[in-house]
Amino acid sequence: MENTQQGNGTTKENIAVKKKVNWSGSLILASLIGAFGSSFLYGYNLSVVNAPAGYIKKFYNETWERRYGFSVDEGTLTLLWSITVSIFAIGGLVGAIIVTPIVKFFGRKCTLVLNNVFAVAAALLMSLSLLAGSFEMLILGRIIMGVDAGISLSALPMYLSEISPKEIRGSLGQVTAIFICIGVFTGQVLGLPEIFGQESRWPFLFGAIIVPSLIQAVILPFLPESPRYLLLEKHNRSKAEKAFQRFLGKDDVSHEIEEVLAESRVQRNTKLVSIVELLRTRAVRWQIVTVVVTMGCYQLCGLNAIWYYTNNIFSESGINRETIPYVTLSTGAVETLAAVFSGLVIERLGRRPLLIGGFGLMIVFFAVLTVSLTLQNTVHWLPYLSIFCILAIIASFCIGPGGIPFVLTGEFFQQSQRPAAFMIAGTVNWLSNFAVGLLFPFIQAGLQTYCFLVFAGICFAGATYLFFVLPETKNKTFHEISQAFAKRNKVTLEMQEMNHYPGETKSSEEQESNFTSSVDNGETKKGIV
Repeated sequence: MENTQQGNGTTKENIAVKKKVNWSGSLILASLIGAFGSSFLYGYNLSVVNAPAGYIKKFYNETWERRYGFSVDEGTLTLLWSITVSIFAIGGLVGAIIVTPIVKFFGRKCTLVLNNVFAVAAALLMSLSLLAGSFEMLILGRIIMGVDAGISLSALPMYLSEISPKEIRGSLGQVTAIFICIGVFTGQVLGLPEIFGQESRWPFLFGAIIVPSLIQAVILPFLPESPRYLLLEKHNRSKAEKAFQRFLGKDDVSHEIEEVLAESRVQRNTKLVSIVELLRTRAVRWQIVTVVVTMGCYQLCGLNAIWYYTNNIFSESGINRETIPYVTLSTGAVETLAAVFSGLVIERLGRRPLLIGGFGLMIVFFAVLTVSLTLQNTVHWLPYLSIFCILAIIASFCIGPGGIPFVLTGEFFQQSQRPAAFMIAGTVNWLSNFAVGLLFPFIQAGLQTYCFLVFAGICFAGATYLFFVLPETKNKTFHEISQAFAKRNKVTLEMQEMNHYPGETKSSEEQESNFTSSVDNGETKKGIV
């Protein structure tokens, strides 16, 4: 009876703690400013090339003719434009690969601040390319902007997850996805003919990138660094306490400090696992496969093709050219609303139904879109059905596949494995992004109205895999998720614990002693072994 009463008392205390969680001013500001200068720019650069595509191609042709005395042929122009669009992903891949040592050396916040150097340099190159008469500057600017995006899409979620209380970590994590959607929508609005969507003004679309970057570079340095980074990697307890106090809006943060230290002692090791070590760890083999599948489908399901070539798709649908920029605004608005909706229901419905259901709905609407595009010349109202299908595909993507792959990557792996896991996920993400941007124009030219059946097939393959393999991870601890994969990985739970740190044989007592000796009232002592 006493144990029951104690358990009930603990439960009541936990409920009370959850109710007392406050969104401090520093926490809100760090989230908004961090996302505005990072994930917002990623979304903006996905859509910003859409509206001025015709003007940029004309600029390419004029530059080519001025240099070589003849116009560029259609095939070369298509290749140049595809490279301009898809080279952004190559830069993203570079950024994803180099982010791990950068965040470890400079910290999460400082990485975001320093990353603005890439954004400003890219903005200057792209906005001045027309004046300089060099399309190479535009392409170089796109790849540098990709590096910025690759770094920020890893550093920002890491920063937000480490500064937020665990009770609202999921909600705060949605800020990244929501600002991507807002960035896409902003790119569409600024690309309207009344603003920068004119032949003489399209360079301003790229120059506008400087604004969010400068705002972040000015404000973010005055906000604290990640307290977990300060405590576990810099071993500075006093600064970590001050950071917790500002982010949580309270003076007594001893519970949070002890919670972080206890988590580190449970893990018994602070050595980061390399990619090779992670790939050789049998206990996470199916988790890695699942991350690769979900992240590959995230990019290859066809949504980026819709973002990059929305105007062409609407043109093929029979929409009047003057009306297209305004119809395109609806796609950004729908994406933003769907992302907000997903954030509100993900903890109620779970990851699995939203992810599989999202892919399933995309299959249906891709099939209907193919039929409507094929028969649009026979029935006058079919172009409107095509628009509806595009909006439905975007909404279906955003309620599930649009954000959950990143959530799963964080949930499948423990602290020491996550950097390597995110590097694998980022590599698959950006390579797939590059493939879609480069190949879609040729797929569209070859298959015509049947091109979207390719994406429907990818969605079907992904949904089928996830239906049979993916367990529900909602409200589950890392231990419980590992247990769900244990049978498929053909290991016992004891073997999983041993395999988390391949090659490490130190006792937990020695590991804990080494860790404790390195953190003492904010003073840096011995490094963690």
